Amino acid sequence: MSLAQQFAVQILSGELPEGHVFPSEIDYAHQLGISRSALREALRILAAKGLVESRPKAGTRVTPRRQWSLLDPDLLAWQFEAEPSLKFLSDLFELRLLVEPSAAALAAERRTAAHVTQMREALAAMAAHGLSTEAGRHADQRFHMIMLEATQNDAVIALASSIMAAIAWTTIYKQRKRALPRDPIPEHRALLDAIAAADPEAARAAMTELVRLAHADTEISITDA
Repeated sequence: MSLAQQFAVQILSGELPEGHVFPSEIDYAHQLGISRSALREALRILAAKGLVESRPKAGTRVTPRRQWSLLDPDLLAWQFEAEPSLKFLSDLFELRLLVEPSAAALAAERRTAAHVTQMREALAAMAAHGLSTEAGRHADQRFHMIMLEATQNDAVIALASSIMAAIAWTTIYKQRKRALPRDPIPEHRALLDAIAAADPEAARAAMTELVRLAHADTEISITDA
């Protein structure tokens, strides 16, 4: 684990709370047994992601949560390592419900035959490998990525890395202690069928149901933990 990752997990878990002030650079580097340059680089990474800020004479402190780049793919990964709260997971799925159903409707209107073929291939790979495998999860992410690309909206596509990270980490999280509670292929197939049929409202409804069921699966995993 890198030093930046270690600090991030401590911040995201609340071990280093908002407002926490780090010791002086010289003292802290000595305390940790590392070089000042290594410490400085770790804090620079955290500052770039909004987790800390440095001010002259005030030192480096943990910023309020509202300043954190919570959709940064690294922060999403570190948040799951720090054990996400139920609210954080609910917030993620609420965001997905705000974005993905509308994106699915756009994809149904604007998709090309190539998009449909690629989504079909990704779904086949997802079904063949299963979401318990890295190959299956990669296929799942590709399926969603192609759907976002099919919107042909650059602003929507720019959200892809965050959405892909959210999908990947929630999928891993909800099966960390047991198998997935159900087969997610049917709702993915319903989404693909709606997009292939160029039916925006059916695509919107299918994506809404897909995200709703994924959220329910995640809540089950928390209850059973």
